[in-house]
Amino acid sequence: MSDTSYLNWPFFDESHRTLAREVDAWAVSALADIDHGDTDAACRYLVAALGQAGVLTRSAVDPASDQPLDVRALCVIRETLARHDGLADFAFAMQGLGTGAISLFGTDAQKAEWLPLTRSGQAISGFALTEPQSGSDVANSTMTATLDGDHYVLNGEKTWISNGGIADVYTLFARTGDAPGAKGLSAFIVPADVPGLEVVERLATIAPHPLARLRFTDCRIPVSARLGGSGDGFKIAMSVLDVFRSTVAAAALGFARCALDEALDRVTARHVQGAPLFELQMVQGHIADMALDVDAAALLVYRAAWTKDTGAPRVTREAAMAKLFATDHAQMVIDKAVQLHGGDGVRSGETVEKLYRDIRALRIYEGASDVQRVVIARQALSAHQRG
Repeated sequence: MSDTSYLNWPFFDESHRTLAREVDAWAVSALADIDHGDTDAACRYLVAALGQAGVLTRSAVDPASDQPLDVRALCVIRETLARHDGLADFAFAMQGLGTGAISLFGTDAQKAEWLPLTRSGQAISGFALTEPQSGSDVANSTMTATLDGDHYVLNGEKTWISNGGIADVYTLFARTGDAPGAKGLSAFIVPADVPGLEVVERLATIAPHPLARLRFTDCRIPVSARLGGSGDGFKIAMSVLDVFRSTVAAAALGFARCALDEALDRVTARHVQGAPLFELQMVQGHIADMALDVDAAALLVYRAAWTKDTGAPRVTREAAMAKLFATDHAQMVIDKAVQLHGGDGVRSGETVEKLYRDIRALRIYEGASDVQRVVIARQALSAHQRG
């Protein structure tokens, strides 16, 4: 049983505690027998199930409401789902990331067209930002959106796109030529069935997820599909990542909590020389380090989420710290859990073995660990200079 005492911290309202209990109860009943053999089918099922359960209503704003996204709720859900099933967390997270720009910057018409579908699980969304030659360097994007009358014409490639190949709609970023670098990007809503959009490669990874390389060849989309103003793409992308980067840290926290639970079960049930493995002081040291890492990560995650929810326009520093620490230290926690399981820790299909594969990508996507270090350092310098 995972420790839930952290929910009594002052970061949370009673609504968050109730949400955590409800999502946990749903996950126990709904995720126990998920077949991961067909990743695409599993993700389609999970999105539909999350929609039917009402969990996806938290992934985007209600089109009829002006209420902002509740980042603490997003983090609570991702942490809980990740603790139960990594693919369920992925399915929830990509619905939020894929429609985050529509929630934050869409017109009333754009919200009304897409958010009811994605919030109910009837449509799957994707976030098409990364390109073959530009990963973390978003400003180096070369995909073009050329204005032609009342349409834009899209040409270029995107890669490592989550839900690539199964998404019904993508939030896409392309260069409209308004200015060089970051100032020349714009954001668009692109239905997956638009002529000229091709899935040219499905990408296999150590923890299976639906990922693809997409090619856009003379794809025509109406000007009304643009999100925000021309040239607002970089601002939109960074604002979305500013919200959802904290939730990546929350997913890592969920993986780490699961690993700690598995390790505690192992070291209390496994006996060495007539005594539980836990009696060894070295093992106690490992457990102490794991528990410390989990709590420290939780403090950083929910500080970032609370700061955003209480009105901060940006949480670049807080979110970067949360993602860096939570993902890097979740890797350490999981590695210790594998070690404490001995040979069983690397047996295919064991929980800690799956966690070992699940966690690695989180240190790369939505801003790799070393990029977060650069962000934190620059934020620290800026604060020092202002002071």
